[in-house]
Amino acid sequence: MTHFINDLIGPRQLIFAFVLVGLLTWLCYAFSKHVTKNRIHGSAVAIIIGLALAYYGGISTGGKRGIADISVFAGFALMGGAMLRDFCIVSTAFGVRLEELKKAGLGGVLALVIGTVLAFIVGVGVAYAFGYRDTVSLTTIGAGSVTFIVGPVTGSALGATSDVIALSIAAGVVKSIAVMILTPFLAKPFGLTNPAAAMVYGGLMGTTSGTAAGLAATDVRLVPYGALTATFYTGFGCLVCPSILYLVMKAIFG
Repeated sequence: MTHFINDLIGPRQLIFAFVLVGLLTWLCYAFSKHVTKNRIHGSAVAIIIGLALAYYGGISTGGKRGIADISVFAGFALMGGAMLRDFCIVSTAFGVRLEELKKAGLGGVLALVIGTVLAFIVGVGVAYAFGYRDTVSLTTIGAGSVTFIVGPVTGSALGATSDVIALSIAAGVVKSIAVMILTPFLAKPFGLTNPAAAMVYGGLMGTTSGTAAGLAATDVRLVPYGALTATFYTGFGCLVCPSILYLVMKAIFG
């Protein structure tokens, strides 16, 4: 039986990953509809289960790719990789209406700047509280709290140690998970009900994966708007963290 399964899935790992995700998504939406009465969106349920499976995969194998470290699920490494992730995000932009995009205007730009600087300050504060005092480490961990992509980019540019870069990635992952889980609960009090608000929210939160997943669990029509500014957020962070913000940190901490 095991030999048959390996022969069946082995050459078709990516297809198997798509089938499994489709089945899991269907089950999560059914759970959301019949058990939670739509109080928790099916996407949010699927995200939580996906994170739990990734954790189990990492713990059980001691690997670094989550569930993809189990051989039968190796197709998830490609399915969840940067290429298909970015393709999905770009594909959502086809639903963007330019007239709605213009409405973000100055507010979207300000959200981008404020969100980046605020996240950076929080990250630096946490790093300082845990005993880090050198400028490179503080800047790298602060950049990681912007997104888990900006952290390693900044750390590599400044010559940070590998453990500090790993901490910066961890900070970004924690932020991403928090955004994707909390967004559906914050949507109503934050007035997250229209494209302009979604763009400002994406600029404030950054973390493309967290914002896109959180908005998907809130209202899937808002995803392209939030993901649009969130994508700019990562690029903006990669530009300013190892340059302007590092110089500011250098002036403060020497």
